[in-house]
Amino acid sequence: MAGRTVRTEQAGATRQLILVTAERLFAEHGVYAVSNRQVSEAAGQGNNAAVGYHFGTKSDLVRAVAQRHSARVEELRAGQLAALGDSADLRDWVDCLVRPQFDHLAELGGPTWYARFCAQVMTDPALREIMVEESRASPSLREIIAGRDRCMPALPDEVRAERGDMARHLIVHMAAERERALAEGRPTPRSGWREAADGLVDAIVGMWLAPVRPRGGE
Repeated sequence: MAGRTVRTEQAGATRQLILVTAERLFAEHGVYAVSNRQVSEAAGQGNNAAVGYHFGTKSDLVRAVAQRHSARVEELRAGQLAALGDSADLRDWVDCLVRPQFDHLAELGGPTWYARFCAQVMTDPALREIMVEESRASPSLREIIAGRDRCMPALPDEVRAERGDMARHLIVHMAAERERALAEGRPTPRSGWREAADGLVDAIVGMWLAPVRPRGGE
């Protein structure tokens, strides 16, 4: 029994090491630029098939990295949502979309790779569906989006869809750009993750409330 417990603990530690290593390599080089063999070697595994043994395919590994963070982000999101109540202020709902991920990055300390990992995955047509599925599985996120929509101005469907895409790109890539600047020791416009979230929320609210020019510039 003791031997089995030790083996289980060792397997868990190996899985965790592989996840951390894969996240860093994917963030820095891109998912398809990094092979499972390279992840295994960088994680110090003598068996180059360690990634496949513990996780299966590349997509399975990407999903496992995403899930490594999703529980904590969901916890932060649910807590902020519970404190929000039935606000009629659009900014409150946008804040709920932005801040949990930024707070999670702040909690991780430094250096971090999660924001750049998300950006790499979201720009890959074959892998972005993994992140989309993780978002769809979030009960609090669905509730936040419904609350945001209740506070939104009336917009044509195509404009609403377009601005939704813009907001998503801003959240993903502004976090990644800040994380990259911190990793490279470059100055950032905002002093901390909380302040960065403030600025991004302001920008996204302004985008949602911006007037819509009639088609044809009329």
